[in-house]
Amino acid sequence: MVEVLVATGNRHKLREFRQMFEGTRYTLVTLADIPGAPEVIEDGVTFRANADKKARQLALFSGRIAIADDSGIEIDALEGRPGVWSARYAGVDGDGADAANNARMLQELAGVPDERRTARYRCSLAVVRPDGVARYADGACEGRIGHAPRGDNGFGYDPYFLVAGAFGGRTMAELQPAEKNAISHRGEALKGLLPLLDDILST
Repeated sequence: MVEVLVATGNRHKLREFRQMFEGTRYTLVTLADIPGAPEVIEDGVTFRANADKKARQLALFSGRIAIADDSGIEIDALEGRPGVWSARYAGVDGDGADAANNARMLQELAGVPDERRTARYRCSLAVVRPDGVARYADGACEGRIGHAPRGDNGFGYDPYFLVAGAFGGRTMAELQPAEKNAISHRGEALKGLLPLLDDILST
């Protein structure tokens, strides 16, 4: 088994990473296992820039291969906002952040008809070795913003994100974990990342 550091403190993301890595040759190490791990400031203007910065700094600090992601939602009627600011859209940290972010989103979408509430989740993943060698993968999931929350399985904007395609009509938060991982932006990115992990180990 190969140890890989997942550079996130988000418990929801950690759960998804663990589910996605089941049955692989990789063992996930978390930030809680790395005493003194620095907090990385996400000040990039793209998802990839933030993912790369987190993975690069924590790979160097820990001496392990590090994986980091940055993800968020782009809403067409809001000219792509909140984008890279999705997690801090309302300027609130901690347990109340999701509710505050969703409240701001709904306020800005007030009066916007359903056909103009199209949106997508995006995710960029970076895997970086301690020597700086890096690989990247991206994923996206198309959908639409609903008017009321539905479902208890998701986090962030999931209760409002109506998934397009096979699960159309259901929110991301109404999907079971395996269903979400099969079509989510993070799931799509990880499908591309696993071969890159194999590659970065053999390079």
